[in-house]
Amino acid sequence: MKVWVLLFNADSHNQGIYTRLENGKNIVLAFTQEDDALRYAMLLEAQDFPSAVTESIDEKELVEICEDTGLGLNIVHEDELAIPPAHNVEKTDWQSDDDFDDSDFASDDDVEISAEALEIEIMRRKLEGLL
Repeated sequence: MKVWVLLFNADSHNQGIYTRLENGKNIVLAFTQEDDALRYAMLLEAQDFPSAVTESIDEKELVEICEDTGLGLNIVHEDELAIPPAHNVEKTDWQSDDDFDDSDFASDDDVEISAEALEIEIMRRKLEGLL
């Protein structure tokens, strides 16, 4: 089954996936309905969060990726309502394209497993699927 996730800076080497911090753990939020994902993205934008795009991915693949990267996963089903938290984190694990400096990306040797690692894993699996 396909699910939809929210991506920031999509199609760049600085893209990130939306996660919520719950009990000290980053949780990827995925939606079974694209319309729900789009609504959630608009709610985030209304809270001055950067614009996000929706991206579909196979649910089983996303589960594997989350397990491999140590991220949690919350799938929002059609009959559920997801509302963004009232407060956003002060500093994200990624930067907006305006703030991004390629030298920061290349020299960041001590990056922990993050949303960036998840995105790389998603891209790798999509490329493997083409073979």
